[in-house]
Amino acid sequence: MHVDALLAPLPEPFEVAAVEVRAALDPQGVLVVLDDDPTGTQSVSGLPVLTRWEHEDLAGAFSTGAPAVYVLTNTRSLDEETAAARNREVVAVALAAASEAGRRVTFVSRSDSTLRGHFPLETDVLMQEIVAHGGMAPDLVLIVPAFPDAGRITVDSVHYWVTDGEATPVGETPFAQDATFGFASSDLRKWVAEKTEGRIAADQVAALTIDVIRSGVDRVVSFLRDVPAGSVVVVDVVEETDMRVVALALHRMRDREVLLRVGPPYVRAHIGQDIAEPVVAEDIPFAYDRGGLVVVGSHVPLTTEQLAELRRQRPDTVTIELDVRQLIDQRRDAHLDAQADAVADALATGTVIVHTTRELVTGADGDESLDIARKVSSGVVELVRRVLAIAPPRFVIAKGGITSSDVASEALEIRRATVLGPMLPGIVSLWQPETGPAVGIPYIVFAGNVGDTDSLARVVSTLADAN
Repeated sequence: MHVDALLAPLPEPFEVAAVEVRAALDPQGVLVVLDDDPTGTQSVSGLPVLTRWEHEDLAGAFSTGAPAVYVLTNTRSLDEETAAARNREVVAVALAAASEAGRRVTFVSRSDSTLRGHFPLETDVLMQEIVAHGGMAPDLVLIVPAFPDAGRITVDSVHYWVTDGEATPVGETPFAQDATFGFASSDLRKWVAEKTEGRIAADQVAALTIDVIRSGVDRVVSFLRDVPAGSVVVVDVVEETDMRVVALALHRMRDREVLLRVGPPYVRAHIGQDIAEPVVAEDIPFAYDRGGLVVVGSHVPLTTEQLAELRRQRPDTVTIELDVRQLIDQRRDAHLDAQADAVADALATGTVIVHTTRELVTGADGDESLDIARKVSSGVVELVRRVLAIAPPRFVIAKGGITSSDVASEALEIRRATVLGPMLPGIVSLWQPETGPAVGIPYIVFAGNVGDTDSLARVVSTLADAN
């Protein structure tokens, strides 16, 4: 369906400015965003992001007074047991640190706008741990996966992927065929029933639809107050102001706690940030005068298209390939040695692209596929670590969620960073590392499934061609 036909019958948006949401914030409140891969920061600016969650990390982040703190859990790359344990760890530390700092926490489970991730596992664990540490169970779980900046919208509870003007139900896209997190339903009510294996029936899921949202904040408050405690609520969103309406309604309902499961931009709306202008080269500090390193690990079709376009626009850029099959067998070390030396040599004259083979190697089941993905990602990490020791690059771009997380926390050893802002409107996050060997090296987190065909090439041009 063409997106214009989908949107034509809808009521006009109810306009809420970011400043109105900011004015309604609880000054002691703080969102603790458990980000299941690092791409969740792409819609915000000026916020702390942590790759570790010891007490000192959370305490330091809370002391800044920031309205939201991102904790990179990377659970989308983990099995269920490990993901659950990691969520429990973060809740325990965050609640203790917040209590000492006098901050009131709302937990946000940030996941994929194309519905991939550990649901309902993560929201279930967060609910349990809040209660286990003496808190009240949140009254509602709100699911807001929309990401309008990247063409993900929800209308009448059906979640769509919009590209080239066509709105495709997300269950009919390649994302729904994910080897670990695949699904069939595009209607979020049915998706909840599917993912909970019937524990929550579709007709038990409350639908906060666009007609209610565009009737205004008071109507949304009334709707949410009428939803029974313990319910899951799926939320329609077409554009930014729809999220701001919901956010403002929640700020007016401080007597009713919520748990949020959201796509990237909802945090921005909830804390009343304006949509940031893309970062320009003049605002980026560079410590090294070499070529930049572009690390591509994602296998979604859009990434493959973006990689091809980058090569077309910059044909002289050296490309080094990591062979996936060599990374998972006995040839691994020799292969990494050879490729790291090749990358270091090429950085002397310009930007270098490093990518894994485009062949997607999967296992017999979801767990085995995750294990292969981890081995491949750790190979990429080892390569970047070796290159960093030999010839620190001007910048590092990591393409793909698992790749971005592992390169940040393990290869570049970033423990704390500040999100400087987006590299493209609403998408692609630039971090300024504050710890470790990557200080002075801008780090760009680029999700596999966002942008247009030329988006990667545009980001590289901004960074590589700056004076």
